[in-house]
Amino acid sequence: MTLKRLGGYMLMKPQFSRSSRLSPLLLALLAFILFVSVLYGHNLLFISRQHPNFSEHHRASGDSHFNSSPTIIHHSSEISSERVVTQRRQQKEAVPFAVGRTEEGCDVFTGRWVRDEEARPLYEESECPYIQPQLTCQEHGRPEKEYQHWRWQPHGCDLPKFNATLMLESLRGKRMMFVGDSLNRGQYVSLVCLLHRHIPQEAKSMETFGSLTVFTAKNYNTTIEFYWAPFLLESNSDDAVIHRITDRIVRKGSINKHGRNWKGVDIIVFNTYLWWMTGYNMKILLGSFDDKEKEIVSLSTEDAYRMAMKSMVKWVKQNMDPNKTRVFFTSMSPSHPKSMDWGGREGGNCYNETRPMDDEKYEWGGEGERSIMRVTGQVLGKSEVPITFLNITRLSSYRKDAHSSIYKKQWHPLTAEQLANPTSYADCVHWCLPGLQDTWNELLFANLFFPSFQSIH
Repeated sequence: MTLKRLGGYMLMKPQFSRSSRLSPLLLALLAFILFVSVLYGHNLLFISRQHPNFSEHHRASGDSHFNSSPTIIHHSSEISSERVVTQRRQQKEAVPFAVGRTEEGCDVFTGRWVRDEEARPLYEESECPYIQPQLTCQEHGRPEKEYQHWRWQPHGCDLPKFNATLMLESLRGKRMMFVGDSLNRGQYVSLVCLLHRHIPQEAKSMETFGSLTVFTAKNYNTTIEFYWAPFLLESNSDDAVIHRITDRIVRKGSINKHGRNWKGVDIIVFNTYLWWMTGYNMKILLGSFDDKEKEIVSLSTEDAYRMAMKSMVKWVKQNMDPNKTRVFFTSMSPSHPKSMDWGGREGGNCYNETRPMDDEKYEWGGEGERSIMRVTGQVLGKSEVPITFLNITRLSSYRKDAHSSIYKKQWHPLTAEQLANPTSYADCVHWCLPGLQDTWNELLFANLFFPSFQSIH
């Protein structure tokens, strides 16, 4: 009799005659099948325990990420309803930073704006020294404060009240980072304004190091950071100060150029949209910006944007632990350059607008914007890692009144023609602070601490 090793088992191989060979061979085969079943059964069990949201990552792609209908989760008919409920409870409990959950059926992104003189604004412009001069509308002469007194009210439920103490305690010893363009920087500054009053003056600071801005709360041993990367990938617009380049070039497969600065964060909030919307095809660099002869190809905006989104998801998969960290992606921030889009006068825009729209059927954006929406939904829908989608587009599209308009620092002297026609230089892209972007952070707060099961992809 001889011994033969198979995996972790020692199998006896008896000497037998041709006439008796069938029975031992069958026995060995059965032993092998049993071994494989145990091995792979263990591995599958391990995977399911390590990734409680595993089954939820494989959802149908499409525009469902931008509408209000909840994601439908299909389970095998062999799984009992009790087991499904147990799985969902375990998945909800496993979400990092969560202290509760949004009530079933509550879509916090669908609702209306209601006037609130008592609870709005959440802070005063003069109280927050961190707001950039592009967003300090009162300091730059806006004659009214109507835009500050609107609160977002979801249909059939309420947003949890922003709790700065909970936020700071949850961030103790951790890093939070916003990555993207100036609109994401506005949300970043809004969050700092919401928190800084709860930190002693001597225990807080804000510093800028090139593309990175860092707010430090020393007594919490935490940082809240912003990293300038308007395309997420490396580009010729990466200078945090001098980046007004019309001939934009994005380098393919280059997310690690910026991503090395994001490693180690516990909460990350991405955005990218505005800089892709040039109206032309995008120039994509296949080599390096250091190459003497550069190989550049042309891609449609949709295909180029898809490339960047896939790179982001890949980076998240390789660098973020879903059991300990949270990842968010903020949808498109709408602009209001043509008042005829909402039934206003010809030649007008956001200038002199003082009230939100009350038409919930208003549809913002054209085919270009809708194509970006589709790409975002498709890429996030196929993601194998959990990314929470902050769908601020529709609720922000109602806020034609909330832009900084002409009430901001002008980087160049205005001409006589411009001064005679304020509409010509009104900024209908960025937002006054305090204002709309505080609501974005209320929604971020809600999804961080009271996540909806449907919002995590």
